[in-house]
Amino acid sequence: MNKRRIGSSSLEVSEIGLGCMGMSDFYGPRDDQESIATIHHALDIGINFLDTADMYGPFTNEQLVGRAIAGRRDEVVLATKFGFVREGSNPNSRSVSGDPQYVREACDASLKRLGVDHIDLYYQHRVDPKVPIEDTVGAMKELVEAGKVRFIGLSEASADSIRRAQSVHPVAAVQTEYSLWTRDVEEEVLPVLRELGIGLVAYSPLGRGFLTGQIKSPADLAEDDYRRTMPRFQGENFQANLDLVRHIEELAKTKNCSPAQLALAWILAQGSDIVPIPGTRNARRLDENAGAADITLSQTELVEIDRIIPKSAAQGDRYAAPSMKWLNG
Repeated sequence: MNKRRIGSSSLEVSEIGLGCMGMSDFYGPRDDQESIATIHHALDIGINFLDTADMYGPFTNEQLVGRAIAGRRDEVVLATKFGFVREGSNPNSRSVSGDPQYVREACDASLKRLGVDHIDLYYQHRVDPKVPIEDTVGAMKELVEAGKVRFIGLSEASADSIRRAQSVHPVAAVQTEYSLWTRDVEEEVLPVLRELGIGLVAYSPLGRGFLTGQIKSPADLAEDDYRRTMPRFQGENFQANLDLVRHIEELAKTKNCSPAQLALAWILAQGSDIVPIPGTRNARRLDENAGAADITLSQTELVEIDRIIPKSAAQGDRYAAPSMKWLNG
């Protein structure tokens, strides 16, 4: 698989990465054996960019990824995150911490769970409004100087926060949701990233599975699936967004590819400074996602996609209300 450079850093990653969150949390029952096999398959086919976070599980996803990459660390560009503090098993019951001492403690804990001596890309998962971002990034800079972290990143940060962070230490990447139905980043954040030479890592590039065409009804989701709490998966919003997916399915037929591949090919076409990290627990789906790298969309096709699926097409907020407050921090 071709590689892309993360911003102005020296990190070279597969142009499609692998988000590992759903292997342990949020999207129904887990199967660690299948997930580890999927991570091994990813490495075998050239996908080297793995993304996790301490809050996934919480903690169990880092442990899973650590077991999967044992003996293969040199093949992996490993990204994880700190900042969310889960309170019990309810995924909506959480707080955010950017306290410098917490940053140091969180990093040490992640290194131990992952079984590694350094993290390639360490993100602040959400900006803490109670702590100046300069203080948080100052602590992250110390981790780089100590050799525990190679490069730092932010997630769901505002343009102002990105500029302030960059003034303390170079930011390699900003991770945010970006897909055919979530394009907020194009307004203010993406221009700033390109001005400063910072890469964009696109999570949920398949709309949390919705854009694959595999979800036809809320009943297709497990009872404990976190997506059931998200406005886009509820009521009239669900039906309106299902109509949007039908457009994607029709476009995919003209390219002789799957809807998922079309959605990922669209992301790849938005710029070589963008790396999508679709998540899956299944090796077959992984191969399907990887196949998107072989699909080229012409300028005419991209214009047609923008016409059929405009920026404001998706109905409903990205998250339930308790989580929306942490965006664009």
